[in-house]
Amino acid sequence: MAGLRAKQKADKNRRILQAATALFREQGYEHARIEDIADMAEVSVGTLYNYYQNKGDILVATVAMEVTEVLEGGTAIVRNPPDTVEEALTALIDQYYDHSLVYLSKAMWRTAMAISIQQPDMPLSRRYTELDGRLCAQVVELIATLQRKGAVRAGIDVQAIGEVVFNNLNMMFTEFCKVEAMPLDDLKRRVAAQNRPIAQLISCAT
Repeated sequence: MAGLRAKQKADKNRRILQAATALFREQGYEHARIEDIADMAEVSVGTLYNYYQNKGDILVATVAMEVTEVLEGGTAIVRNPPDTVEEALTALIDQYYDHSLVYLSKAMWRTAMAISIQQPDMPLSRRYTELDGRLCAQVVELIATLQRKGAVRAGIDVQAIGEVVFNNLNMMFTEFCKVEAMPLDDLKRRVAAQNRPIAQLISCAT
């Protein structure tokens, strides 16, 4: 029975998040109402409040769902990366970007970013920062893996390089979200071009 209850709870949570993301996209975050989210998810408003206290909690849960799936996809790349540093960075970062708009629109990302900056002590902001930290750690792990495989020079500080790469891809994603008309492929090309000289600097001579 415990397993069935857990499954039912997870199913309700998924329905709430799916309904919320659909309404956030359709109506905008500010205009979407908790009552309409509950109705679309086929749960009572009281049940929804058992899961989330407000729309901000729902938004950060959606971001968390996005990042969790991105990290899972990145794990396979880190375990068995392409042979060159440039190819490995591109594979991991493209995987991040390709998944970035599955659940959230650019407008939703902008809202999440704004809340995290404007209300730094709120749970949403702290959770957003924690998720960024996990993504950064995965980039560092990729470079460390490449170093162990002999693709990255032994003297390179993988933590520092990983943070530089992550900070840039994160900043470029913010710029991408600010420009509604920018295609995802443009973002990927620009970041790949920026990473190319870094890859060349840290790669072992061939």
